[in-house]
Amino acid sequence: MASAPVRVRFCPSPTGNPHVGLVRTALFNWAFAKHHQGTLVFRIEDTDAARDSEESYDQLLDSLRWLGFDWDEGPEVGGPHAPYRQSQRMDIYQDVARKLQDAGRAYPCYCSTAELDARRDAARAAGRPSGYDGHCRDLTAEQKAAYEAEGRTPIIRFRMPDETITFTDLVRGELTFTAENVPDYGIVRANGAPLYTLVNPVDDALMEITHVLRGEDLLSSTPRQIALYKALIDLGIAKEIPSFGHLPYVMGEGNKKLSKRDPESSLNLYRERGFLPEGLLNYLSLLGWSLAPDRDVFSMDEMVAAFEISDVNPNPARFDLKKCEAINADHIRLLDVKDFTERCAPWLRAPFAPWAPEDFDEAKWQAVAPHAQTRLKVLSEITDNVDFLFLPEPVRDEASWAKAMKEGSDALLRTAREKLESADWTSAESLKEAVLAAGEVHGLKLGKAQAPVRVAVTGRTIGLPLFESLEILGKEKTLARIDAALARLAA
Repeated sequence: MASAPVRVRFCPSPTGNPHVGLVRTALFNWAFAKHHQGTLVFRIEDTDAARDSEESYDQLLDSLRWLGFDWDEGPEVGGPHAPYRQSQRMDIYQDVARKLQDAGRAYPCYCSTAELDARRDAARAAGRPSGYDGHCRDLTAEQKAAYEAEGRTPIIRFRMPDETITFTDLVRGELTFTAENVPDYGIVRANGAPLYTLVNPVDDALMEITHVLRGEDLLSSTPRQIALYKALIDLGIAKEIPSFGHLPYVMGEGNKKLSKRDPESSLNLYRERGFLPEGLLNYLSLLGWSLAPDRDVFSMDEMVAAFEISDVNPNPARFDLKKCEAINADHIRLLDVKDFTERCAPWLRAPFAPWAPEDFDEAKWQAVAPHAQTRLKVLSEITDNVDFLFLPEPVRDEASWAKAMKEGSDALLRTAREKLESADWTSAESLKEAVLAAGEVHGLKLGKAQAPVRVAVTGRTIGLPLFESLEILGKEKTLARIDAALARLAA
């Protein structure tokens, strides 16, 4: 562990909906910073004008706030290294690129795409590494002038040292890259725009980042960045090379890397379905890390207290939506009832609720909420679970009707109605006894006897505890719905 105070960064690009893999990276950086009483720097990598948008930027900030992340430096917070949007730091990158060229650590490359492709193809055919071959490394002033006279505009390449680069990855251990596998690389486009390969390490250096925790897909760029850091240290721009830790891939179906095209990758999907932030983060933390071998459900405070990057598993982690839902359900059950009712509020009004606003009954909702809380995987399921309380008639699920209304159901319903008519409607147990007695009359156990009653009253075969639901709905509406079901069966 470095002696300097821990400084980590999270630096997404504002392009489209946030991805759950991105959130997992943010979570590990956030937990690492919190665990070490360090600093989390939030930086926006928005140098790609063709893909970045203000809408995505606003959505990104809103999503991070919803998840409960806080940052010590960055947008909306400020800090000693502002600005924290790369689009506002272009003069810094241009200055560093100029200093690298002046020091001979970078050079102009005039090769066209066609020339590069032809030389790569030839190298592959000859069994040689197909990276950049250093064609423009040592051009004379006359050669440069000749290229420019042809109208060629160069990119700027960093001059890699002819040496093996070895570093200790915080997740993967010692890694070694030979010089032939890490060729010179571009840091500035021909139009003068700086590339990620320059801006990311420069910002990390200037913001004094001590630990870079990022996705495994960026591992191949690390030796190039280490060489650049050494050059920046020589130029007095950087103080030290940060420690690197590369987090495992998040895999989707078919053991393929979860991509933005996969529906389950979108953070917005989970927010719209009513996942709790703490439930989703709990699950994402398990994609490469665990609190204990026998414990999957825990709070973010518990994660922060235990999180060490050395405990992260380097093997790919598979995203399992069913397990994610199960962990979210556990977190729903951990809420106190008041918190649960408040979090359900968006799904109890338009546009999600199918009932008229004036038909919503707050007292009934408060009464049914404790029963609903034990049944939900995600908050959006609350609407279908309680709609029978607030709609004039239940939503008829025809498959449920066909399944429950077997031959003889009309006779059972008539008997159940008689028993319920004389039951104690202040006691769910009394209502249960009534339906149990009706079943006994027809030689049915409770499970079989209650199915037609449930479908008649709620419209579905599966739902909240039936007898508590009948008590909350009330005698008048319950009996009226049984009568309506009997009429339909008679027809």
